[in-house]
Amino acid sequence: MNLELSDEQAAVRDLAADFTDREIVPFAAAWDRAESVDRSVIAKLGAVGFLGLTIPEEYGGSGGDHLAYCLVLEELGRGDSAVRGIVSVSLGLVAKSVNAYGTEEQKRRWLPGLTSGEALGCFALTEPGTGSDAANLTTKAVRDGDGWLITGSKMFITNGTWADVALVFARTGEPGHRGITAFLVETALPGFERRTVHGKLGLRGQATAELVFDGVRVPDSARLGAEGKGFTVAMAALAKGRMSVAAGCVGIARACLEAAVKYAGEREQFGTPIASRQLVQELLSDIAVDVDAARLLTWRVADHIERGLPFATESSVAKLYASEAAVRAANNALQVFGGYGFIDEYPVGKYLRDARVMTLYEGTSQIHKLLIGRSLTGINAF
Repeated sequence: MNLELSDEQAAVRDLAADFTDREIVPFAAAWDRAESVDRSVIAKLGAVGFLGLTIPEEYGGSGGDHLAYCLVLEELGRGDSAVRGIVSVSLGLVAKSVNAYGTEEQKRRWLPGLTSGEALGCFALTEPGTGSDAANLTTKAVRDGDGWLITGSKMFITNGTWADVALVFARTGEPGHRGITAFLVETALPGFERRTVHGKLGLRGQATAELVFDGVRVPDSARLGAEGKGFTVAMAALAKGRMSVAAGCVGIARACLEAAVKYAGEREQFGTPIASRQLVQELLSDIAVDVDAARLLTWRVADHIERGLPFATESSVAKLYASEAAVRAANNALQVFGGYGFIDEYPVGKYLRDARVMTLYEGTSQIHKLLIGRSLTGINAF
């Protein structure tokens, strides 16, 4: 693996850094307090091509490779992980799934809007009673003439209150993962209801929702992939999605490092900057090591994808390490800030709140340890 960025990758990174500093960083605290990102940022993300990365240009995408995608997600995560989540889900989970499994008609119908920001997607897998146990979801889709009727509910769905299309996973057959089918469901259809989830600890600016399906009728042409193969669609999407989360966590950890280094150089105690204290330098160095290690693990996933190598376990490793590292980084940064870190005049409290959920969604840390352990031993552990 060549760790030197190409000219194109460096240009994408610089564009993302400038975009983040201009369009996200100045507003992140206000969005957090208001519990809502300004929706105009979606069109801006589309205009610079960030919602079309890795999608072919013939469908409105901006091309690029998965490392460039990771570079953008790191910068967005540095600015506000709530914005990073918009891209991770609408592009990383929905548009990429349409590109991988969709018919030509589905690609031409949905991808141009998703990549431009004119449309937004959400990934409707998690349910109130099934988080890690996704194979036992209870939302049902039953045949109704030449279409399907979908009934059930989903919970903690990122982009859920704003999405124009939901990638919905529903049971169409036998119990377990073999009975699940994926559908592209327009959110304007009768029977589709969404309720905003308020009062979150972190990612407060993100549009998180509960979705309710009360006999939502969709044509068979809305089915994504073969009947009974929805779990395969979901797991393939999440394998790449975990790389997105890892890249965003690198961004959070890096933001923590930059804020803590700056503050340690400015804050004086006992007549000198606290950066001169050995234990403060230890806190900073621990963050720096975590940033580098998490970034390299994330880049390894992108490299495997580009070379056509298996990457699911590597993606679990990256997501597990980077999410836990982001929490450690935020804790250490808050310690550097002392009491000032505990108030929202400074950003590190938000970094800690945003980082904490990263160990929970797209596979908890414990689930990823099981996945890694299974890959090592060949044995399922419970």
